This record gives sequence, C-alpha cells and structure tokens, in this order.
Amino acid sequence: MDSPKDQEELRKRSARWRDKQDPSAQRKTTFKTPSQMTVNQVYTPENTAEENYLEDQGLPGEYPYLRGVHASGYRGRLWTMRMFAGFGRPEETNARFKFLLAQGQTGLSVAFDMPTLYGYDTDDPRGAGEFGTCGVAVSSLADMETLFDGIKLDEITTSMTINSPAAIIWAMYIALAEKQGASLDRLGGTIQNDILKEYIAQNEYIFPPQPSMRLVTDTVEFATRHVPRWNPISISGYHIREAGSNAIQELAFTLADGFEYVRHSLERGLKVDEFAPRLSFFFNSHNNFFEEVGKFRAARRIWAREMQETFGAKDPRSHQLRFHAQTSGQSLTAQQPENNVVRVSFQALAAVLGGCQSLHTNGKDEAWALPSEEAALQALRTQQIIAHETGVTDTVDPLGGSYFVEAMTNDLEKASYDYFRRIDDVGGVMTALETGFLQREIADASYVYQLEEDRKERITVGVNEFNTGEGTAIPLLRVDREGEKKQIDGLNEVRRTRDNREVVQRLKALETAARESENTMPYLVEAAKAYATLGEMMDVFRDVFGEYHPSWGY
Repeated sequence: MDSPKDQEELRKRSARWRDKQDPSAQRKTTFKTPSQMTVNQVYTPENTAEENYLEDQGLPGEYPYLRGVHASGYRGRLWTMRMFAGFGRPEETNARFKFLLAQGQTGLSVAFDMPTLYGYDTDDPRGAGEFGTCGVAVSSLADMETLFDGIKLDEITTSMTINSPAAIIWAMYIALAEKQGASLDRLGGTIQNDILKEYIAQNEYIFPPQPSMRLVTDTVEFATRHVPRWNPISISGYHIREAGSNAIQELAFTLADGFEYVRHSLERGLKVDEFAPRLSFFFNSHNNFFEEVGKFRAARRIWAREMQETFGAKDPRSHQLRFHAQTSGQSLTAQQPENNVVRVSFQALAAVLGGCQSLHTNGKDEAWALPSEEAALQALRTQQIIAHETGVTDTVDPLGGSYFVEAMTNDLEKASYDYFRRIDDVGGVMTALETGFLQREIADASYVYQLEEDRKERITVGVNEFNTGEGTAIPLLRVDREGEKKQIDGLNEVRRTRDNREVVQRLKALETAARESENTMPYLVEAAKAYATLGEMMDVFRDVFGEYHPSWGY
C-alpha cells in the first residue's frame, strides 16, 4: 500500500464497501470501548497510514519499545508469575508463599492488612477489627522474619504493595536481608511506594503531598546508591482503574505520576540515567481485550519518547517501561463466581500479549474474600496454561501489525497527551490532585460506566443479564479471629524483650533526620534493626509532617 495509486484505490473501495453496509443489521447503533472510544466496523491500512514503521513501531527491544522491551520477548524468558498473597498472621502467609513456590510461582508478592497499610501496629485501636482481612499484619522486624522464614531474600524477588509506610516496611526487609547475610547489591524486588495514586484514587495517604514525596525520593536515592537491583517505585495505574477510571485515564494519570517522580528525583540531584532504569509500573488488565493490549503498547512508546526527548535520558534502559500487570479485581462478580475464571483468563492473555514483565491473576472468589488456596492455585494454573499451551509466547508481539491494534494504540496515545495538556493547564500533577481535578475525572468516568450498565448498553454476564438467581457455593477463606490475639501477644513480647533504650535513641535520630533534610532511609533501617515498631516510626513522621486532610470536594 505504499504507492499513492494503491492508497487512492483503497479509499475508493472502502467508501463503496461502507455504502453497502446496512446499519440497521447491526446489534447496536454505536460500538464503544469503556473509555468511550468509537470502534469502527473494520480497520484497514488507512487507519495507520500516517505511521512511519521504523520511527513509530520499530522492532522488539528497540526504541520506541512499542513492541516490547526485550528483543526475544518470552522466547528467552517468561514473565514472572507473581501471585499476590497475604492474610492473617505472618506464619499463615509464609505457608501460602511456600505453597505457591512449590506449585511453580517464580516471584513473591506481599499483601498487607489495613492497619499495616495505614502505619498502625496490630494492637492500635485505630485499626481495630481489620487485622488480617486484606493481607498480612507486619508490625516489626520480628514479623518480617516470620513472614520470610526459610526463604532466602537474595534468591527470590519480592514485590510489596504498600505506600504511605513503604519506606519503613522496606527498611524492615533490608534489615532482614542483612540479618540473613545477603549483600544489598544482590537484593531484587519492588516496593510499590506510589503515593501520588493514593491521593488520586486509593486514599491510603497519611501525610501531606510534599513530605510524602520527600519520603519517596529518599527511597529512590537510597536504592540508587545502595540497592541497585531494587525497584523503589511501582508507579501504579492499577488502583486508579479500580477506583473507576477508564483505560485512557489509567494510562495518562499513571504516566503523568511517573514524570512527576522523575522531576522530584532530578531536583534531589540524581542524574536521570542513575535512577530511571529502576522505575517500574503496575497496570490493570481489564475486560476490553484490544483496548487493554493497546494501552500497554502505548504506555511503552509514550514513556520512551518522554524520557528521551523531555528528560534527556541516554541509557536505553531509562527508555524502557517495564510493568507488572494484575487482572481486574473491580471486574470480578459475586454473582456466578465461576465466570471470574473466564474473565481472569482473557485479562491475563491481554497482559501477556501486551508484553508484561510479571503478572498476578486474581482468584475467582475475590469478590467475596481473600483467595482460598484452591482459587489461588487455579489462578496460577491460568498463567501456566497461557505460557505453555497456547503458543502466544512463541513469537514477539503477535498482535503487532493488526490494523485495529495499531489504531487503538495510536488513539490511546493521543488521548493521553490530551490529558497531559489538561494536567499542565491546571498547574501540574501536584495541583491537579490537591484541587481534586484528577479525582473528579475518575468519578465522572465511573458514573458513565455505571449508567451504561444500568441501561444494559454494557453487559456483565450474570449481573445485569443472564442472571440465574443462584447463590455462591464456593469455599471461602476465613481469617481466624484467634490469630489477632496471638499476633498482639507476639508484638508485646517484642516490646518486652528488645533494648528499649536503643529504640528511643533510634527514634530520636529518625526524628532529627525527618526535621532536617537528611535521607531518612538509613535511620529507618537502624530503627528496624532495633525492633522499633511500624507504629512507632510512623508516629515520628506524623509528629513531624502532620496528617493530610484534603480541602477539595465534589
């Protein structure tokens, strides 16, 4: 289709073809993605005519990395199968880790309970009733020791999904690694540590934005200097999507957050190629298959171009967007939960075809409870079937060149740049979240989606259509309430047996560092080694930084 004559002939034939179509024969008057992007009846080379293949797509492992960050794709190495796990006491979660590793999981991923996510010890009244219900309780280095009992930290990579207290939890992990005799330059993994998306979507923030960003930048600097294989931030679109955003907003807001972290790290005095190769991303894989594939591909190209053209990165690794994907928890239904197995399978396939570096697949029961062992195993087997039985890993970017996929990728990229301009117009990411601009955009998108569901313009099988009225009959995981008492007893034993004078000294040193401009990470590691608790360290920061209460409203 390179010659002008061929292009003109295609335009004529396409016009004649469209004229012959009967719109009344179609199921709907318009076909749209959840992001309200119109889907054409057919796609041809016309839809990608403006593209220059080498500049806009290129080859896998080459700039702009649209087709993947590795030249060999999954032919050389499969994605890391990293199942999110955590419930109740550290002993119970440790047993789940070992079970999943024995079943072929290739990386660990820790879910923390709500008190831990908010920086409270298990016995803090402010966390009453929430022990272990959405993850594992970790209040001190002793809990971290139990959580990873029998697991060598320098032989596994670990992802930890925590944000406001991220620096403290990471400090405990580093203290444990040193206690095991591991060299920090061999320690690999990821701490989510994405505080911006907390203000935008998940709302598990504690401190005001500026001191929160200071703590994040402390971790980036510390990782750059001392833990070079660690990803100090997993810039997360997942929770933005779970809050109700559409795919465009997830893509645009996540990348805008990423650029903001780059700016803060540069202001700290770091060079872009020192830290950018260790920035990672975390995306949602939702139901609309081709929109999701296009989103992942667009993310890579946008990041590559902005890192090179805006931030001047020279190292090719700085241009490469590496991402973990998780299937959509928000899309799982309590009705007919067996259907969730199918949803998760297609969402996982979209993540793989989109080129993820690691993947978590949700259990079929997660609309009801934390995943049971049976559901977690089935979710892991879903990944293994995709990897070993479908053939999609045999070639790199197998959907590349599809007129539909390439057009969808381009449209998502253009829509993201529209959002970047709007964010700049309101004063940048920090102003956009402090004034509620980003939050209102997500709320509006969520409202539109719900209206479509209510009108049955968008069908969710078993919910607004094909509903049998039958209840669930699947086994559910229950958190043992007796476990909370045991956990508190263990915490009190830590407080009784540690050197409390040393704890006081370490906390005082941390307070001094927080009030001044020193990097807080070394002080957090020393406090963790002394068995200072999560709540004690967080209270130091609460006293210094205060707590954040947004002033904006809908």
